[in-house]
Amino acid sequence: MPDSLIWLILGMGIATYLPRMLPLVWLRTDGLNPKLQGMLKNVPYAILGALIFPGVLTIKEDNILFGAAGAAVAFAAAWLGLNVIFVVVVSILALVLGSFFL
Repeated sequence: MPDSLIWLILGMGIATYLPRMLPLVWLRTDGLNPKLQGMLKNVPYAILGALIFPGVLTIKEDNILFGAAGAAVAFAAAWLGLNVIFVVVVSILALVLGSFFL
């Protein structure tokens, strides 16, 4: 492997690691307003919604209701307060099961 490729991989690793690490080091959550903390706890669900919604509209199945059903399951799982990973897994499992029965 050429040296330039190694330097490129290391540079990209640093470029993606720093924006994730610096807020964790510099920001302390104990000094934040509780209302702001509550809003920040909802950010993963907002991102999940932004990722799911385009997929609902551009589903590969013949019926758009299939995508709406997956979104409804994801919404219900998020509403129950499940972890983001579990929300994704539950909605995927619901669609897999739905594809077997429909």
